[in-house]
Amino acid sequence: VFPSPGNMDRHHYEMFTKFGDDGFLIHLDNARGFGRHSHDEISILSPLSQCCMIKRKTLLHLELLAQADYKLSDVMRESLLEDRLTPVLTEPHLLALDRRLQIILRTVERCIEVHGEQSVIAPDPGQANLTN
Repeated sequence: VFPSPGNMDRHHYEMFTKFGDDGFLIHLDNARGFGRHSHDEISILSPLSQCCMIKRKTLLHLELLAQADYKLSDVMRESLLEDRLTPVLTEPHLLALDRRLQIILRTVERCIEVHGEQSVIAPDPGQANLTN
């Protein structure tokens, strides 16, 4: 079994013991949670494509981030400029976010085509279902 090329994020720890018993733990994160920009790991969409359910508010947020004025890559780019470790993501990784968002939205569209909007888009807690 080979690891999926899309899930490259690995965490582990090392013990720094140069000073003997006064050693300390170092947590290492290789920061590959976004995977390779050129590879879209479709298997992570299995819960969405199999259950075909998404909260209305979540879908509305995703649809907003797909619009030209609020592109996910632009929002992330601007947000990450505040990080002291900038650049956190390369430009190809930022553009991959937009591409992957389109894949998610197409998955939701296919679910709606098969199961209907009322079955796929779940009302948010506390929101009355006005369509019934």
